[in-house]
Formats: sequence, structure tokens, C-alpha cells
Amino acid sequence: MTKKQRALEAIRRLKEEYPDAGCTLDYDQAWKLLVSVRLAAQCTDARVNVVVEDLYAKYPDVEALAKADPEEIEAIVKPCGLGKSKARDISACMRILHEQYEDNIPTTFEELLKLPGVGRKSANLIMGDVFGKPAIVTDTHCIRLTNRIGLVDNIKEPKKVEMALWKIIPPEEGSDFCHRLVYHGRDVCTARTKPHCDKCCLEDICKKNI
Repeated sequence: MTKKQRALEAIRRLKEEYPDAGCTLDYDQAWKLLVSVRLAAQCTDARVNVVVEDLYAKYPDVEALAKADPEEIEAIVKPCGLGKSKARDISACMRILHEQYEDNIPTTFEELLKLPGVGRKSANLIMGDVFGKPAIVTDTHCIRLTNRIGLVDNIKEPKKVEMALWKIIPPEEGSDFCHRLVYHGRDVCTARTKPHCDKCCLEDICKKNI
């Protein structure tokens, strides 16, 4: 089985297993996803979803956050860890959105990458979830699972994993596939415990078990 064949079969099976999988960060406006994905670095999505409720209660729109003192933002987002750097990036990012984009977010990958605190993973998430564009989000679940399954060969650097997956994942499937990897990585192919291979829908095609 080639990597591409394994990838297509994994996509098919995970689609059956997690038909409704989507982004696990709560948001109802694009700029909020931008904030949440920055807070999610080295923090669980579940905790981010709780913390942003207080943040948006005090700063309900881009303009309000843009004008907020970074120290006040830090006081709210501190439970997500790395509070000072995250607050600084969020403040700077919202100022750019307010001053240059009329409180909207950029619509191209290249423009997103220029925003403070936005890397390839975040930009891909925005492109896929907000704009419905081809995207591959190489978070920790994606990197761990694609290595275990055998879609990439012992590659841990996010950009290199992304580039390798672009070669074997149909562009229109990338975003949803990565979301499904998150669900599968949390429930079955776990990081902190032994993977639950006995209940894995990919067991017979997983390179780890072949």
C-alpha cells in the first residue's frame, strides 16, 4: 500500500467514524478564531473556550481588544499559559485588524502569516475553517498520528509534515481530515497513554501494526 493509498483509505474510514468532526475551538466570528488559536498554543481547546468567554465579555469586538491594555488582556488569558506573549500578540494583531482591515481578517495565507503570533498552523486553520480553502493543520495530533499511521516517515517538524501531506492528501479533504485526526488522537490514538489499537478503525492499515 502506497502512502497515497493509505491516506485515501484513512480519510474514508475517519469520515465514517467522525462524520461531524469540526474545529474544537468555539467561535462565531473569524477574528475570534484568530484569538483562540493563539491562546491554544500549549493549552487545551477546552480551557481556551472557557477563558475567551471572560475575554469577550469585557472586549466584545476587534476595536475593543485593539484598544485594550496588553496587561489587562494578560490578566484574563493567564490561565492559558504564556500569558504575557499571548496577550502581546493578540493586542498587536487586533490593532492591525482594526487599523488596516476594517476589523476584518486578511483573506490570503500570506497576509495571515504577517500577523503577530500567526504561524502556518494557525493560518491553515483560518483558511480552511473560515474561507473553506484547502488547508492542512499540522498540530500535535496530526504530527503524531500521520507518523504512526505511516503517512510520513519520522518527520516531526510541522512545516515538513505539512509539505509531505500536501503530496498525498486531496486538497479538498485536508482541513476535515486534520479535524478528524484531532478527535481520533484524543479518543483512540492517544499521546499520554498507550494507543487503544484494539478499537482503532485504522488498525489493519496502520504502519505501526503492519
